[in-house]
Amino acid sequence: MSRTYGNAVNLSVSATMPRMGLGASKVIKVGFLAPLSGNVAAWGEPGLNGCLIWADWVNSHGGIKVGNERCKIDIVQYDNEYDPDKALKGLRKLITEDDVQFIMMLGGDTLVPAVQEVINRRKMLVSTLLPSDLSPNTPYIIAPCEVHPIYNVTAVEWIKETYPELKTVAMCAQDDSLGVPSIATYRAAFEVADIDVVREIFFPVTTSDFKPIITDMLSTNPDILCWDTAYEPFVHALTIEAYRQGFKGQIVSCTCDNYQQLIDQTSKEFMEGFVFQFPDFDDPALNDTRVNLKNPNEFFEEFNRRYPGMWTAVSWEYVSILDLWKEAVERAGTVEPLSALAAMKAGGIASHAFGEARWWGKELFGIDNALVGDWPVVVIRDGKARIEAFKSVTSWWDKHGAKMVKHMRDLGQMWDQKDKSSLGETG
Repeated sequence: MSRTYGNAVNLSVSATMPRMGLGASKVIKVGFLAPLSGNVAAWGEPGLNGCLIWADWVNSHGGIKVGNERCKIDIVQYDNEYDPDKALKGLRKLITEDDVQFIMMLGGDTLVPAVQEVINRRKMLVSTLLPSDLSPNTPYIIAPCEVHPIYNVTAVEWIKETYPELKTVAMCAQDDSLGVPSIATYRAAFEVADIDVVREIFFPVTTSDFKPIITDMLSTNPDILCWDTAYEPFVHALTIEAYRQGFKGQIVSCTCDNYQQLIDQTSKEFMEGFVFQFPDFDDPALNDTRVNLKNPNEFFEEFNRRYPGMWTAVSWEYVSILDLWKEAVERAGTVEPLSALAAMKAGGIASHAFGEARWWGKELFGIDNALVGDWPVVVIRDGKARIEAFKSVTSWWDKHGAKMVKHMRDLGQMWDQKDKSSLGETG
């Protein structure tokens, strides 16, 4: 696949950079509606922090150009605590009181039918980090950055290529809208890789004791342990318990936020080779021309200077969405949500964080509102996360998509199944 790089935003922000308005006077508001507290805060608050850095950079360079006018960006935050009722309240406030033109959400359990109905009625452009939220009945919701959980196939593909001797896996996940579709994805990926799933456990989100779960998983003597898309506290608890119970094999997980804490609580040797999907932005591989971000190393440095110890998988993701939105608004000459959406999707191709990608998803989500291309495979080497490969999500899908659909349908995760369930329909 060919790649384009010319529109990438420079993420570098200097603490000494002059704050020049350069004529920008009007303010455009963007809503940030995500968990800023509670168990899921690691996938909300660091993203907000990244957006604040991005807004500072854009505003210091004259803001965003809309037609012949330059406008400043204001990020308006609302903590939904990953609670559907609070998400609905926050959505209404951002639209009616704050007059935002675009809203970024984590998605998942907060994008309930009541929230979707308001989005549709107000024709508000909303982004999610979870493409499993997409359906033909949510035409104004887009997933322009993270193709969760579909990109998880890339790590399994890499493991198969690198360690062909690994033949069995035990996996677990919390039983919710992040964990269930991710289990379906891993089922498909392991099946394609000819790796047998010897144990699969769904645990309640209220779980605090992971000792019996790990004991059960290890009773099958697996070559691989998979944490699926578990929340950060769960990933830490599961990993530490696996260490305590003497596991010596391969671990793979969607995320491994704050992995240095895990190294400190286990050992560098135990965490060696841990595979996940989200790089640190000081990774030299991100300076490759294949990557559609400029100065990610400087962004990482600035983020850690402002918010030490808070870097997670989402620290840059909402920023990459803002990047696409800004380009679309400047191309459309208006912040009107539907015009921005049309400009963003024009031609079916757009600049994704990791290169050129295509608007995709109809076969899985019923609508091409997910931006999908390559995704990194990250491995902990000598105590540091490093990108081992960039692998194509769409190439995997083109060969094995039918298996993914089967497992998604088996777990009731296809868009038509979820829509019927949410509407109380039968048949």
